Amino acid sequence: MSAKKESLGKTVGIVVAVCLVCSIVVSGAAVGLRSLQETNAALDKKSNILTAAGLYEVGMSNNAIESTYSERVEQRFVDLDNGAFVEAPSEDYDMYKAAKVTETSTKVEGSNVGFQRRPDVASVYLVRNEAGDVSRIILPVHGSGLWDLMYGFLALDADGQTVRELIYYQQKETPGLGGEVQNPAWQAKWDGKELYENGEVAIRVVKNANPSNPHTIDALSGATLTSNGVENTVRYWVGEQGFGQFLKKQAWRS
Repeated sequence: MSAKKESLGKTVGIVVAVCLVCSIVVSGAAVGLRSLQETNAALDKKSNILTAAGLYEVGMSNNAIESTYSERVEQRFVDLDNGAFVEAPSEDYDMYKAAKVTETSTKVEGSNVGFQRRPDVASVYLVRNEAGDVSRIILPVHGSGLWDLMYGFLALDADGQTVRELIYYQQKETPGLGGEVQNPAWQAKWDGKELYENGEVAIRVVKNANPSNPHTIDALSGATLTSNGVENTVRYWVGEQGFGQFLKKQAWRS
């Protein structure tokens, strides 16, 4: 009996020791890779911003992405209540994290955009041409899809009215249906569309849209809820609760 207990004790001890070693190895690897993961995430974000800016080229090296971004793109911060530029609330400010804190966010009213609060201060990205003039304004946008929130960048001409790109970089929609939000052919349909008509948000995503209509984009086939989510997202973020005041003020011209 004593021998069995001793054998069981050794077995348990070995198992515990192996688990402890494995946990240390996994924890060490996670810590060691964290910096690399953060670097890759930042690089991926810059790549998507450059795509929205019309500056990304297939096969660009990491160095080319970094240099092009630093030379042509400027991140600024906007008070969504009045549309004015403000200083960054903190060195590592994240508008999506700020939206989860009552003190740094505002409740969404009268919209089915898919989230309950939006940040008081949001990031915007100003793209400058070689002469130093602002050529595009890139707005970070997010809103509901069929399964989850979708995140993207909306790129506008310097007039604050004409769409050039709608780039989704994070979504969980059904492949071949809602997932077509990332299809370049559908993304191209946004180029040249106009957000406003007589000062009101006029952009729509509709079935069998007339290509000559400057305010409508053809809905995704078989993905009505995703299409509705895209429309709600864009209309919210260019409306009064989103970047509407900023786009009217056109602070980037001053």
